[in-house]
Amino acid sequence: MQQHIFNTMRSLKMIDGCKGAHVYDLNPSTSGTGGVGEKFLQHLQDHLRVNTIRSKSHRRNRSLSQAPNVNSSSLSEVLTIYGHPRTDLIEPQIDPCLRFVDCVDVLADIYRRLDNCSELERSDLYMEQCAIFRGLSDPKLSRRCLRLARKYAVDVHSKLVLSSWLRSERREDELLGVSAMDCSGWNIECPKSSLIPGYNPESADDLCACSRNPVNDDEIEECCSSSVDDGEDFDMCFCIGDDEIRCNRFRMASLSIPFKSLLYGSFMESRRESIYFSQNGISPEAMRAAVIFSVTKKVTSFDPNIVFELLTLANRFCCDEMKSACDSHLSSLVDGIETALLFIEYALEETAHLLVAACLQVFLREMPHSLRNPNVMKIFCSSEARSRLASSGHASFHLYAFLSQVAMEEDTTSNTTVMLLERMAECASSQSWQKQLSFHLLGCVMLERKEYKDSQAWFELASREGHAYSLVGAARATEKCGHKYNAYKLMNSMISDCREPCGWMYQERSLYNNGKEKMMDLKTATDLNPTLSYPYKYRAVSLMEEETVDAAISEINRIIHFKVSPDCLELRAWFSILSEDYEGAMMDIRALMTLDPDYMMFHGMLHGDRLVELLNCHVQQRSLADCWMQLYDRWSSVDDIGSLAVVHHMLANDPGKSLLRFRQSLLLLRLNCQKAAMRSLRMARNHASSEHEKLVYEGWILYDTGYREQAIAKAEESISLQRSFEAFFLKAYVLSETTVDHKSSFYVIELLEEALRCPSDGLRKGQ
Repeated sequence: MQQHIFNTMRSLKMIDGCKGAHVYDLNPSTSGTGGVGEKFLQHLQDHLRVNTIRSKSHRRNRSLSQAPNVNSSSLSEVLTIYGHPRTDLIEPQIDPCLRFVDCVDVLADIYRRLDNCSELERSDLYMEQCAIFRGLSDPKLSRRCLRLARKYAVDVHSKLVLSSWLRSERREDELLGVSAMDCSGWNIECPKSSLIPGYNPESADDLCACSRNPVNDDEIEECCSSSVDDGEDFDMCFCIGDDEIRCNRFRMASLSIPFKSLLYGSFMESRRESIYFSQNGISPEAMRAAVIFSVTKKVTSFDPNIVFELLTLANRFCCDEMKSACDSHLSSLVDGIETALLFIEYALEETAHLLVAACLQVFLREMPHSLRNPNVMKIFCSSEARSRLASSGHASFHLYAFLSQVAMEEDTTSNTTVMLLERMAECASSQSWQKQLSFHLLGCVMLERKEYKDSQAWFELASREGHAYSLVGAARATEKCGHKYNAYKLMNSMISDCREPCGWMYQERSLYNNGKEKMMDLKTATDLNPTLSYPYKYRAVSLMEEETVDAAISEINRIIHFKVSPDCLELRAWFSILSEDYEGAMMDIRALMTLDPDYMMFHGMLHGDRLVELLNCHVQQRSLADCWMQLYDRWSSVDDIGSLAVVHHMLANDPGKSLLRFRQSLLLLRLNCQKAAMRSLRMARNHASSEHEKLVYEGWILYDTGYREQAIAKAEESISLQRSFEAFFLKAYVLSETTVDHKSSFYVIELLEEALRCPSDGLRKGQ
């Protein structure tokens, strides 16, 4: 009961959250009489004539590129084609993820395998489960699997890749004052803990040891000097140029078998007190350091350049202990992109596993910024680069899966994305799911790039590996190549052969049908899977083309009532403009821009913010007090889309208002828009006016990404600074999910009572 209450408090059912959605009427008799609607459309056309047509943005924070100006006649043609929604210009997206005919069976199978596998196999199985949950569009479940995969990671490479991936899921690069190498305080994401070899899942959720005081290098150097100078019996020397480096033969021989053979074997050098060593590419200073290492077994007191020379010497003479010491020390010096770029080439050349790992960790934790650095991408993108990483034990499917995900979020059609996906496919093991995912993603990217023959080939490869959903991509690419009937036959055959066809099969076949058959397929698709948005969009646009916009709005409302997405909100806004309901259009566009601030309206021709500017002169202007009253009314009536629109309006005038950003995140979570909600939470945190407020927002970010204990710690830290409603509520909410016993329930109630004693507004206290 307690858990049900808290779920209701934070995430109300979406059908209730959209009760404020209206059905708008169109009076056909006024559509062509030069009324306000026609004037607005003329105003919109004039605006498009003055402004250049923009290309659609494919990534977050990407600057909007402008196309060249076009003359009036060609722009009229563009408006004729794109001025209204058209059924032949919309199509469903091919989802860039694994999707199965029987997902329940797939999940049950992986559960059985997890139940019977060895400890060392668990990490890979959790990554497979993570990929499946991504196809179900459940970020919390996929992040939980990612955390479990990191917990059971067996080597340094897996630890650093998965730790960086977890950090990227929270987009900490967007948090002000947070460095890429900052430690969260827990082993699971600590950059230093990730570089510690060994399998220890029990410690993954423990506090890390970053606060320990570093060893004083001066003490080490003093220790090293006294150890060598005071009691060492030198009985030979190495001659490098004019320098003689005195040492103990036995200690030097103990460094490796090659040194032992040189100094005690059948070589002439074994009988000499002075050995000529100038041709080995080692400096006198480095050789002295090697002598010191033979005594102390430490390299921490040496200059990094000397340590690099020791690493070369260790590789040349197979001094494993010296190589390990150099590798470990140099890896501890990597603290940023510049250092990593300076060290990585040498590390790869000398196959220094830990040093390569430290450099890779910096690149991965700096994502997506490092993705835009050509010097960083040279290390990953080519086949030769992958081979070099593999020689150091750092080329894996999971590495390239992470890089490819970031690249696709930045720019799906870039050459970098293609190359990373190709490397991902090369790293795919015999496990079928890895090949299925790699080939399918390549098919999706090639389809976006309009390279249809390559796209078809990749989709067919994925389907041959057992990924049935890729046949949808193959059919789409076939149709784009001009073979619509072949695409129809492919989907028809798939439906006929499937024992229990899925909604997406009928949806895809509808693209290659006409008339009643098309509408029947769309109806079947909706019956089998009501969450597919394309059938609603197609039916709505068809009704609009028949000049029944009220029916079109009713149809698109059917999907918006339980699944809110930018494209459906855009369509409803489009219909509202045609019916001269500018208040309704403004509401949908503001909500849409909250979900995706870079969204381009009218098939990528106009940025949403520009349309808001154009609509402003056709809607009632409201003061800040009016907005607060309207927000109170809409929030109280659980009109989440309307509330989002009001908050968007208020933030346009005061973008640094952290309280509004936080409210925005709560609304987005109620609408199940988790990605947008996380973005709002990050912005709330960045604009927080006090430390205790910032800690609350950081706590919600941690909770929403699966870190419950850390979220509670943030709440307690905030309470220690200042008692507040939000801090007590955060702690109570998280505890309600982590504890189920009777005693804990009373404690949660006490926390809520403490929250109610703190100042807050009626909307939050009413929850």
